[in-house]
Formats: sequence, C-alpha cells, structure tokens
Amino acid sequence: MSISVGNKVIVDIEKIVYGGEGLGFVDDFAVFVPMTVPGDRVEAEIISKKKTYARGIITKLLSAGEERIEDTSKISFEDFHGCDFGMLNYESQLKYKTELVKDVMEKIGGVKDVPVNFIIGADEEDIKNYRNKVIEPFALDKNRKIITGMFKRKSHEVFEVKENVLSSNLANKIINNVKRMLNKNKISVYREKEHKGILRHIMVRTNSFNEAMLVLIINSKKVPKDVEEFLRGIYENTDEIKSVYVSLNNEITNVALGKENIHLFGEKYIKEEINGIHFNISPDSFFQINVNQTKKLYNTGISFFDNIENKYIVDAFSGTGTIGMILSKEAEKIYSIEIVRAAVKDGIRTAKENDIENIEFITGDVNKELLNLIESGKRVDSVIFDPPRKGIEGDALVKLAGHKIEEIVYISCNPSTFARDSKILINEGYRLEKIQPVDMFPQTSHIEVIGKFRLVK
Repeated sequence: MSISVGNKVIVDIEKIVYGGEGLGFVDDFAVFVPMTVPGDRVEAEIISKKKTYARGIITKLLSAGEERIEDTSKISFEDFHGCDFGMLNYESQLKYKTELVKDVMEKIGGVKDVPVNFIIGADEEDIKNYRNKVIEPFALDKNRKIITGMFKRKSHEVFEVKENVLSSNLANKIINNVKRMLNKNKISVYREKEHKGILRHIMVRTNSFNEAMLVLIINSKKVPKDVEEFLRGIYENTDEIKSVYVSLNNEITNVALGKENIHLFGEKYIKEEINGIHFNISPDSFFQINVNQTKKLYNTGISFFDNIENKYIVDAFSGTGTIGMILSKEAEKIYSIEIVRAAVKDGIRTAKENDIENIEFITGDVNKELLNLIESGKRVDSVIFDPPRKGIEGDALVKLAGHKIEEIVYISCNPSTFARDSKILINEGYRLEKIQPVDMFPQTSHIEVIGKFRLVK
C-alpha cells in the first residue's frame, strides 16, 4: 500500500518508543502514532512522511490494547489535556518508562552491565493534580467568551481545559473562578497577531498548605486601574490566595512571564517545605512542580552518597539550592553553583531564614565555575549534578574527571543526555554503579534518572 500525507491507514501498534509514541507497520513501513498503546488497532491519518517512516494522528480507535485506560472514547492529545501518556493505565506507564530508560542507556550510553532499577512511582493520590505551578493562556472562544487552556499540538490555537488533570485542585478552582469573574468584566484579551489586548496568561502557584499565589500576566507597561480592582476583588473573596502579582509583558514573545512583576496584595512569597527546610516561592522562582515526588527524588539521590558527614560537596546546577541545603544538615560544607541570579538570590534568602551557615552560593556557569572552584585549591569530595535537559558540556566532564573527584551523583531530567554523559564519565575512568528512574511527571512520557558514579582507582 502506498503511504502519503493525507492518507488514512490501519495500524496495529506493536510497541512504545522513546518519546512516548506508538509504533506500528503498514506493509513493513514504520508509522509512529502518538496517543496509542501496544495492542491498539487504529485508523490514523498520515501527517508527515520521511524516507523510512511516517507519522500519523489517530482518527479512530478500532480496538483497544489491554493497557489502555477504560475510557476508550478519549483518543486525542486534547482529550488528555496534552498528557502524552494519559492513555496508558498507571502501572503500564511505569513499566514502559523503566524499559525506555534501559533502552536509551544501552543504545546511547553503551551501558549493558548495570541494572536499571524499576522506576519509583507516585502514590495513587499523586498521579493526577500534582502540578503546583500552572500557566494558561487567555483566549476568546467562538462566542466571545473568555477562556483559558492550552495550545493545540503544533499550533497557537487555545482549547479550553476546565479541570486540568495535572494542575492542583486549588489551581483549577482559582482559574475557573477568575474566568467566571472576567466574563462579567470588560478587560480585553490579548490578540497575538495584532499585539493588542490586555490579558495574556494566568499563573497560579500552590503549596502543600493549600495556599496560592495568583499572577495575572498582561500586555501593558503599567497596571491598569480596572485590572488592580479586579484582582483586589478576587483576593478579598478567596481565602486560599495569599499573594497577588501582576506581571508586565508587552513584548512580542512566546515567553509568558514578563520582566517586571508588580506585587499588589498579600504576602510577597508563599512557602513550601521539604525535609524541614522552608522555601520562599515568588513568581519567577525555580521550584520543582511535583513536591511529593521531588522529596522521593532528592532523598533517593542523597541516599546514593556512601557517607555525607564531614564531606565537602558541590551542588551543581543548584537552582535555589534545595538539594544543597538538605545535604548541609550532615555535610561539612556545600558549594551551590547556579547561573540564574534570581534563583541564587532566593537560595541565599532561604539559607539565611533557615539558619544554614555551611553553604556558599556561587553565581555562574557550572561548566566553568566548578572547574574554577577545584583548580583554586578548594576541597571537593563529591559532586551532585542536576542539569537542564541538554546535560553537561562534554569538555567540562572530561576536565572534571581529570581532577579525580571520587564520587558523582547525577540527577537528570533527560535520559538521552544522561546516557551520553554516562558514556563520557565511564570512558574517563568512572564506574556507573546504580541507575534509578523516578516518575516525577505521571501521565507524561518525561522521566527523571539518578545515577551514581565512582572513580575507579
């Protein structure tokens, strides 16, 4: 059968590949279909074709695989609120994520002799509604009603989500209340093509104490009086909202938050607690979005150190210094390295408020500052990495290995770059001792991985 863009084909899904898409074959020609599970038979419309494979979008579910959720009426990206693993039951999500890490470690990292532990999953009550930070764009529907939601796949068209399956229940409540009240007012919605209108995005940050920060992101250089009065009404009538900001963003950009955040009502921060340390959260603070799984992630990573007491440890790509401050309870000294100044500022404030004195914050690029620290003669016994998705620069890893740091713990949000960096460290004389995936983001294909490396003497 000839496959071309626009054709509809019948595909039997055989497996899930890295990235979360289902794979099947039509006359031995590979077809990738998102939102499908092994055992599905689907009708799919071909949306792109390359020499060796095509990609399709499911148009009909003809028969469901055993691992698909019970509600087989949901088949599209929008049905699952953008959750690319939402069609799988949770037990199967965990199984496939574990297998995907094994696959990428072998194919990219060349690692075959180190067992990958089964992924640490979320508790049943945390597999949905776990996000403590939500940003949704404003739009008008066909009836000129103000809505929020998310963008359809590969478009800037917004579809409304009334009860987002990942957002905290409190965030959903506040966003729906704001929309209801906005539809009684006359504040204009931002129109991207014209760069006109006021309302761009709404952001809600929540914590474990059922408290919230509300941030209204607007296309303006100052806070209009009607926006301020609107937010005053929301604040005074919503007990859970403890902090209200307006973020000014009048630039032509896809970045949601503006460069200037104006505090209007309540506290300047909301607080979160991890391992007895209280963290301040502001509109632009970096903080993990799933607190309960974050605790599992950090505690597992910290447990990978053979011994913490009396050690000098570098927390690299530290964000606000969360891991470093937890380690500081037992370690002799922590060096916290982070390039984002706002995150460092938040970390310094948090350390001071929690009476943590054995941590030193360094602002700069980890790939340079870590080597500068070691080459300056400072004692470094161990390093814990938690880099962005792109991983660590290869040259920096090679140079680090040359300094023979005995112990490295590596937390990664991208198994592919973790596998690549693992290969470099192994080639430079390190042994990869442990691999532990953690499911930080249930219902999605994202996976966190923790690795333990030891210098081979």
